[in-house]
Amino acid sequence: MSSNSSVTSWTPVFQKHQIMSSETLPAFVETSNVERTQDLSEDQEESQKPRSGEGLEPISKRQMKKLIKQKQWEEQRELRKQKRKEKRKRKQLERHCQQDSNSDGNDRKRIRRDVVHSTLRLVIDCSFDSLMVLKDIKKLHKQIQRCYAENRRALHPVQFYLTSHGGQLKKNMDENDKGWVNWKDIYIKPDHYSEFIKKEDLIYLTSDSPNVLKELDESKAYVIGGLVDHNHHKGLTYKQASEHGIDHAQLPLGNFVKMNSRKVLAVNHVFEIILEYLETRDWQEAFFTILPQRKGAVPTDNACGSSSHNKKSARAGGGLDSDSSEEENSRNELDSPREEENRDKENSTESAMNSIPH
Repeated sequence: MSSNSSVTSWTPVFQKHQIMSSETLPAFVETSNVERTQDLSEDQEESQKPRSGEGLEPISKRQMKKLIKQKQWEEQRELRKQKRKEKRKRKQLERHCQQDSNSDGNDRKRIRRDVVHSTLRLVIDCSFDSLMVLKDIKKLHKQIQRCYAENRRALHPVQFYLTSHGGQLKKNMDENDKGWVNWKDIYIKPDHYSEFIKKEDLIYLTSDSPNVLKELDESKAYVIGGLVDHNHHKGLTYKQASEHGIDHAQLPLGNFVKMNSRKVLAVNHVFEIILEYLETRDWQEAFFTILPQRKGAVPTDNACGSSSHNKKSARAGGGLDSDSSEEENSRNELDSPREEENRDKENSTESAMNSIPH
């Protein structure tokens, strides 16, 4: 009895233990699985982490250059700031120096403040368009450019007129120099000069005239014939002036200068001589300042030429000699020989146009 009862009493306890074990086993298994999963994930993370001694994930060369440039840019920020300050100080110093500098010919702004405009009218007559081929039209265009540039820079600029403007000349200017429509201090008219200037005010400058100028009358209008004719139309401007009853004269070149070539000058040379005379009131100085060296100009009172005048002529030839197109023969333009034209290859007209103040 006692043994049976003891067995019976332990049976429920054993069964209860079995029930509890069966209930907790799935939870235990699940917990173990979770822990194992966590361990695996940690192992994977550890394996993905770079080991000591190993570099970062490789990047392309382009990315590397970009990073290096960005780093350098950041490092040089202060340096750039300092350079900007220095640049501002340098510009301020330059402006200060320019304001204090004397008017020596390089400071055009200061010179322009001292300009005294002349009342003298200087006219380039472009009514000979039909007598020239395109090559000569282009040469005349360059001479007109030079006249405009010199007048803009002059201390005593004249009242500049370009008359009978049209035909081939206008077409060439439209195609090769569109900026002419914005030129300042010049009157460009399609009409003939006789239509808006009184006849009694006109004086036609021509080397064929027997009359020699002694002084310039600033109440008059002096006309320069815009003709590049290679001596094909000799005396044409003189003939037209005489037929229309217009006064005519030539510059007093023969009174002061002896030259190796004829006394017929280029349009721009006549123009520049008048500008120089208005400033100096000295014909001889005006001639030797403007005439190119190859003209062989010497004072009339010393055919061999003094050293001082030779030096001045040399300076004029080196600094003011324009390209060969400006030295071609015309009634008021240069009648130099063909070999002189071939030797003259310098083109200073375009540089003069780029340097004019606006």
